[in-house]
Amino acid sequence: MNVLILGGDGYLGWPTAMHLAAAGHRVHVVDNYLRRRLALETRSEALIPTPDLNDRAETFRRLTGTATGVSIFDVTDAARLSALVERFKPDALVHYAEQPSAPYSMMGQDEARLTLENNIRSTFNVAWAVMTHAPACHIVKLGTMGEYGTPDIDIEEGFLTVEHKGRSDTFLYPRAAGSLYHTSKIMDTDLLWFYSRLYGLTVTDLMQGPVYGLSTIQADLDPALVPNFHYDDIFGTVINRFLVQSACGIPLTVYGKGGQTRGYINIRDTLRCIELAVTNPPARGEMRIFNQFTELFSILEIADRVRAAATLLGLTVEVQSVPNPRKEKERHRYVAHADSLLKLGLEPHRMTEEALAGMLERVLQHRHLIDTRRIMPRVRWS
Repeated sequence: MNVLILGGDGYLGWPTAMHLAAAGHRVHVVDNYLRRRLALETRSEALIPTPDLNDRAETFRRLTGTATGVSIFDVTDAARLSALVERFKPDALVHYAEQPSAPYSMMGQDEARLTLENNIRSTFNVAWAVMTHAPACHIVKLGTMGEYGTPDIDIEEGFLTVEHKGRSDTFLYPRAAGSLYHTSKIMDTDLLWFYSRLYGLTVTDLMQGPVYGLSTIQADLDPALVPNFHYDDIFGTVINRFLVQSACGIPLTVYGKGGQTRGYINIRDTLRCIELAVTNPPARGEMRIFNQFTELFSILEIADRVRAAATLLGLTVEVQSVPNPRKEKERHRYVAHADSLLKLGLEPHRMTEEALAGMLERVLQHRHLIDTRRIMPRVRWS
């Protein structure tokens, strides 16, 4: 298949490109390095230095004999995206090309505007480029479980059947995002649902939980192919932050009560989910939504697992509660269903102490590059 990956320089974008190329697909990636630029501007650079896309692609080709095409431009440029879709003729388009940080979107008006304009315009341009030049193309868009919020009912996979006054109908599951970033992802879903209903776009929307991991089959071939690892409060994840704090002897900073519960997934499983979605498309003109996570944990449970992993390496780690910079429920019900990808063949990797210890060993190798000033919250929702 011809697979076009937008946002191919990202934590998931580049590993996805290698994974699908290694599986025999013809892969072309696009990025404008927005995430790198914003990380530099906010002093939130990745811990492990990574080459640019062209150098990564060249390293991958040298090691495996497999080439991946690379284009450097902004997907919000509709004309350039449209021209590439017309020329490449993708069978599947994987859409990662968005500003990915909730804290960044809450820093101020300029950051909020950039998030909104970049994310909505990129998705809008994807829809029109595919409709115009590749109407049979299957769009695989990375959504987020954060679109749902923390409702007091079970979270189904994208749709909910409602009975009201003796009648019933099925709707997109009600969503209540906790940041502007997550709100922009809701708008993405609404856009693609609109164009699917009216114009017959074929879409898989993957509602993904936080991803962890540095090891993939292809990334392990060479240090230059490692995924981006952000540990700061803006672009980093809670797991990455806890691992870096463990490496530095800093108490793990749990926001508030620590009962915030989410669905987590190993990066190897994310790549497998993307592959399963790409190779098992829905019916032409259908939009389907999969919830993409494998395990549910609270922040306190994550802290306990990281502390146990650190103990395996002889490190002593403490856990400390700090005032929550976000506006969110710190204790809540969270029952979410994620059955579809398992039925397609996903075999999950679990968040074991050994898996976290492996990540921590990689962090310890780069401990001299850690800037501890980036760990504590610098962005507040209020």
